[in-house]
Amino acid sequence: MSDSTTETTDTDFALDFSTTPSPERRAAAEREEILADPGFGKHFTDHMASVEWTIDDGWHDASVHAYGPLSLDPSASVLHYAQEIFEGMKAYRHADGSIWAFRPDANARRFARSARRLALPELPESVFVESIRRLVAADQDWVPSAPETSLYLRPFMIATESFLGVRAANEVQYHCIASPAGPYFTSGPKPVSIWLSTQYARAARGGTGAAKTGGNYAASLLPQQEAYEHGCQQVMFLDSEKGEYLEELGGMNVVLVRSDGTLVTPDSDSILEGITRDSILQLALDRGLSVERRAVSLAEWRDGVADGTITEAFACGTAAVVTPIAELRGEGFTIGSPTSGAGELTMSLREELTDIQYGRRPDPHGWMVRLTDPTPSAE
Repeated sequence: MSDSTTETTDTDFALDFSTTPSPERRAAAEREEILADPGFGKHFTDHMASVEWTIDDGWHDASVHAYGPLSLDPSASVLHYAQEIFEGMKAYRHADGSIWAFRPDANARRFARSARRLALPELPESVFVESIRRLVAADQDWVPSAPETSLYLRPFMIATESFLGVRAANEVQYHCIASPAGPYFTSGPKPVSIWLSTQYARAARGGTGAAKTGGNYAASLLPQQEAYEHGCQQVMFLDSEKGEYLEELGGMNVVLVRSDGTLVTPDSDSILEGITRDSILQLALDRGLSVERRAVSLAEWRDGVADGTITEAFACGTAAVVTPIAELRGEGFTIGSPTSGAGELTMSLREELTDIQYGRRPDPHGWMVRLTDPTPSAE
């Protein structure tokens, strides 16, 4: 199901965000040193955004303030019952110095769906987007300008009520932090090897697989280690019922490309609805290509590569955007790629999407949302 057909949250609900500048902002020289080689998720900006929620008062106390540790009671619900969700998105600096977010409304809607599944209060879309806007405004100097760099944004919600009992918490905190991100691939996208996990499942039917919650990622860590041990960079999961159908990777969706240009992607209620995947598929539709969202068996991938009807495969997600798949390995077999992973359509779609994100080509779907104005020197 694409984001265009999902339920949306209240876009008119408003909260006034107060902003308190951090008294310990990093010096410009230190910040520039970090931005020269930020890596991914290693450094964090000077501020964070926060909003409180209680069952009696609803959402309140919205603020942007100094980045720092959270104070939690040892009995906080999130520590015992894992009632938490998060999102991942990026802000991009365009050539004129302005800063833009990619489809923050879609992230807001997915955040609300995740909250609903984890019995957390739904943060209104308007508040979600405003928190991003206010945080980026406070820390815009942290948005890098080098090619293929960005500011990674991590909104998250945790249950903070102090109690031991299996029920939905009556106190919740929403926060958003930011981290400058360097190029995911320092020398261009590299095809990766995927390990097929047959012993472990990422999520079960009726579980939390469609929600972006930490437990799903915790479940993928051990099989991810198994993938490393077999010389692979990522792990692929099958459905938990029959063990025959593709689900997703540890943190990315998967797409197969048929010889006629049709893009095929697994569909089930235990797969996270990827915003990057939906965007890639829309760009394919714009080109007149066909898109199929359906159950995809491992046998279909194997046989399709063997007879030439499947010519490319790629993974997609916020961090890497699009990652070509060179091969899928499992116990006693390997499914290779006729193009060694970096297929022509795969790379063309990646280029088109990143060009839109960085403002290098028109945005026909209105996906980009401007967060800050151009810098005076660029006007």
